[in-house]
Amino acid sequence: MSENDMEWLKEQWLQWGGDTVISKGKKHHILDLDAFNAWVDDKRVGEATYRLGINDCELVSINSTVQGIGVGSNLISTVEQKVKQSGRNRIWLITSNDNVDTLRFYQRRGYRITAINQNAIDEARKLKPTIPKVGYYDIPIHDEIELEKIL
Repeated sequence: MSENDMEWLKEQWLQWGGDTVISKGKKHHILDLDAFNAWVDDKRVGEATYRLGINDCELVSINSTVQGIGVGSNLISTVEQKVKQSGRNRIWLITSNDNVDTLRFYQRRGYRITAINQNAIDEARKLKPTIPKVGYYDIPIHDEIELEKIL
């Protein structure tokens, strides 16, 4: 990614309250992740960040600034291709219990819920106090939901 791409990515993450994300008690800094952007007509419209593990890949973020034109679907497809090319066959992610639209998005693409980590986000607030207490649809945010897909 270019320096301009990274700046744009940072701006997207700042909307989430900072340049870090917490999943399963681990803090991910934006600079420590692999990332790429999606483009439409020379305009950045989305990003994906991920971390390759020894045997799998954690999808840390997908963000689209436009809806309904397949940006998110293309981003996830690209990440899945990169994971396959790396010789890994499992991709997993964490979302919060309030993020019902995201749960729908991933499940429609073959991801399965594998765990609900109760109170994990309450614990994550100790590392990142900017995590809101109430999220989408006025749902209190407490739990991490883990999803996976075997490729």
